[in-house]
Amino acid sequence: MNLVVFSHKLLWKSAASPSGYATDGGFAFHMQAISELFDSTTLAVPVSKTSNSQGEVFITGNNIKIYPLDTLEGDHLRRKLNFIPWLIKNYFIIRKLINNADCVHTPIPGDIGTIAMVITNKLKKPLFVRHCGNWFVQRTATERFIKNFMIKNAGGRNIMLATGGAESPPSAMNVNVKWIFSSSLRNKEVLALRNRSHSFDPRRPNFIIAARQEKKKGTDKALRALAILKSKNYDFNFDVVGDGSYLPDLKELAKELGIEERVNFYGKISHDEVIRAMQNADIFVYPTTASEGFPKVVFEAMACGLPVITNPVSVLPQLIAEGGGVLLKDDSPEFIADSIITILTDPDKYIKMQQNAFKTSDAFSLEKWRDTIGGYLGAAWGELKNG
Repeated sequence: MNLVVFSHKLLWKSAASPSGYATDGGFAFHMQAISELFDSTTLAVPVSKTSNSQGEVFITGNNIKIYPLDTLEGDHLRRKLNFIPWLIKNYFIIRKLINNADCVHTPIPGDIGTIAMVITNKLKKPLFVRHCGNWFVQRTATERFIKNFMIKNAGGRNIMLATGGAESPPSAMNVNVKWIFSSSLRNKEVLALRNRSHSFDPRRPNFIIAARQEKKKGTDKALRALAILKSKNYDFNFDVVGDGSYLPDLKELAKELGIEERVNFYGKISHDEVIRAMQNADIFVYPTTASEGFPKVVFEAMACGLPVITNPVSVLPQLIAEGGGVLLKDDSPEFIADSIITILTDPDKYIKMQQNAFKTSDAFSLEKWRDTIGGYLGAAWGELKNG
């Protein structure tokens, strides 16, 4: 079968990439895995005229091709204003790509994916929709439309998956909407991380957080908690990975708390660099209150054997259920600090949490993600690949 994927994810040309294109984030990993299910895969995505080598990930896969769409320029408001002219120009291109394909995948939310989803359904083509945001939180009319569309149309040739997890299905109104986890590491990568050589000194621990640095991610609370550790004579190091609008405030806060010499602000770095930073850490401190679908970064931390200290939001209780970390009953800096100290003062507890983190990470490799999706698609569409 020949799959076409419609996404708003921005790509750019990269001479170093085997396909000639690159992007950032987990999109490239997911597209490579999905392409392995099909004879050929076409990515219909906007392509920027400028490249961004910082943190770029190459687009690769099984017989994968890029169909460049015009970019939608501007901030949120300008993008909305430009969308109608963009759609008038690209509607028949999208429709032709759908007609020429055997099946369609639309990762959403996203304006391009949403339009392709609606057109595909109207043309009665096999449709696979993957909701990548927080299924339980819809802030806009478009997000509410997408969720309602998925619930209404799931079943038959329409495969609707929501990123996240819970004991009950995503929708009581249509049990054909299914949960799907997210991932970013291959089996061999997970196993390689488990075999790392790393010594843990509880009097000189290394902490890390990796996220887009916005207020709700909780990095400020982590900083305040670590200031408490400093007052108790712990000699720690804290790596803050990721950029974001809150980053300048966090740097200022570290100075105010008198711990700036113990905090490293990395900004945006490549996926490989994130993993290397995690391999040098001891505990992943993630007191997020943000809207989370399935935070891949927590899976990555657990694959590195890091106990995770986090809040019981979204799918995080399920990830920590095996005992690979601490679910905070109170995300005050004082409680976070106490939770950290409880781990640091009990070496047996730390080792047990590390083992449980490894065990949890086994269930979330890219191969298992791919094969889970392939099982849903194959049951509805038949054989996905010749031979």
